Amino acid sequence: MSKSPEIHNLNESCDCRCIHQERVDAAHEQALAAKDYEQIAALFKTLGDPNRLRILWALDREEMCVCDLALFLGVSESAVSHQLRHLRQLHLVTNRRKGPVVYYRISDSHGCRLIQLALERIREGSPSF
Repeated sequence: MSKSPEIHNLNESCDCRCIHQERVDAAHEQALAAKDYEQIAALFKTLGDPNRLRILWALDREEMCVCDLALFLGVSESAVSHQLRHLRQLHLVTNRRKGPVVYYRISDSHGCRLIQLALERIREGSPSF
């Protein structure tokens, strides 16, 4: 049986107003700089696009050019270039030129590790979002 929205919301709030100052102080001491939160949010926003995730997943296995990625995704080369621009801005991918072809690859394993963690979470039966 599912709870009604009203009951669910009541369970998320305290029944009385009390401040645990030591917990608030500890949270302040452990808080990140505002810039860090902004950069983390930008990373998750970038990873929030399914095609960008597919690009990273593919590039984790092997470098590919825009033409390869466009065929893989079933979208235009222009659309792939747009997605790669976002990934490059956050240093998730890098490229190299070999003659007329530009190959893209993963900059480091951090982005793919985040994807792998998310995949493990959803495969363990966590609720859908």
